[in-house]
Amino acid sequence: MSEGHTDISTLGEFGLIDRLTQNNETRHASTILSIGDDAAVIDHFGRQTVISTDMLVEGIHFDLAYTPLKHLGYKAVVVNLSDIYAMNATPTQITVGLAMSNRFSVEAIDELYEGIYAACERYNVDLVGGDTCSAPKGLTISITAIGEVAPGKFVTRSGAQLNDLVCVSGDLGAAYVGLQLLEREKRIFSENPSIQPDLQNNVYTIGRILKPEPRADIINWLEKNEIVPTSMIDVSDGLSSELLHISNKSGVGCVVYEDKIPIHTETKQTALEFNIAPTTCALNGGEDYELLFTVNQSAYEKLVLSEQISIIGYITEANKGVVLTTKSGNNHKLTAQGWTAFS
Repeated sequence: MSEGHTDISTLGEFGLIDRLTQNNETRHASTILSIGDDAAVIDHFGRQTVISTDMLVEGIHFDLAYTPLKHLGYKAVVVNLSDIYAMNATPTQITVGLAMSNRFSVEAIDELYEGIYAACERYNVDLVGGDTCSAPKGLTISITAIGEVAPGKFVTRSGAQLNDLVCVSGDLGAAYVGLQLLEREKRIFSENPSIQPDLQNNVYTIGRILKPEPRADIINWLEKNEIVPTSMIDVSDGLSSELLHISNKSGVGCVVYEDKIPIHTETKQTALEFNIAPTTCALNGGEDYELLFTVNQSAYEKLVLSEQISIIGYITEANKGVVLTTKSGNNHKLTAQGWTAFS
């Protein structure tokens, strides 16, 4: 037993990772990229293999009070595939690990796997292995996604260059708003079970939290238009956190404009009903699984042709930090206020 006791919360998720991997040694020439990005990269049979693992824990990442098991299985797969796409790679296989308490029946796990297989079919991925075991309580899902990419074509968080354009796919903040709606309806139902949830006017935002989709279409569009991002990351922890990851890994700063951040109309309306600024949802909400990436300015004329890509800012010198220019013209340095593990 080691002496002393340091709470994990004092380090945070990324501090803990840095501590645990500070003496990590790469022993094989085939390991091209190891810990520290959206996925690892391994050179194998002429194609480079991309690997990423994600874990979902009941009570931390999902609530079965309002999450159907089929949706959960689907989401567990696609959030892992999103990391593979964020490396500019194509997912090919997954493995699934499950730990569950005895409160789950065979039928319940069947339902979970319906979602897993639906995601595999949609994204042309093979389920090639995994493990199941008992747990004292709850449900934990761990999925490893494997993909491939042409040699040297993977994209990391560390390649952003001065004056690059900062781009994001789709729209942001919807998943966070959807979560607020589900939590509100859960509270109302727990207080009065005779009141049924009313979510008919929030199909988009509810769908974004319960059934997200990775942006395979954006990767395909970029390839078709011969655009290779200089850096890329998926938006799982909120736009501000992801901007800071690219900034820190690339050794740069950036400016993003509030009025350029894409936010769906339903997200705006619902956020205001909760007295939350829509921009706050986009910056700090997370779980959108859109792609945030940087590209050379020479790609501008092609980028503006895509209705699914927004140019929201540009890369600056590192000493300028990560800055949000508000609609009123004020500048604010961004901090990571999205999802924080171990907090």
